[in-house]
Amino acid sequence: QVQLVESGGGLVQPGGSLRLSCAASGFPFSSFGMRWYRQGPAKERELVARIDSSGGSTNYADSVKGRFTISRDNAKNTVYLQMNNLKPEDTAVYYCYSEAGHVSWDKGTQVTVSS
Repeated sequence: QVQLVESGGGLVQPGGSLRLSCAASGFPFSSFGMRWYRQGPAKERELVARIDSSGGSTNYADSVKGRFTISRDNAKNTVYLQMNNLKPEDTAVYYCYSEAGHVSWDKGTQVTVSS
């Protein structure tokens, strides 16, 4: 059974940092690229970051470039999203997605940036 379990969200002040984790199981994690998406209140779903299967190539949305870093640990079947200098517009539910086609749009982890 495929599982993607996001964690690490929470409430943080503007300028703060959070590290999201996504623990994967049930499929060959190291064979697939991984992505983080987010959906804010009354906003379209947005691709935030993508990392290839080896971790050697990453891509970011312009809105987070220079502030967010995606990484992965294939030994732990986990992908991370380090988020620094958070802004109120980063408030959203964050989801991880495997390029094998796995995602749980009904789960995710809530990030709220507010003073």
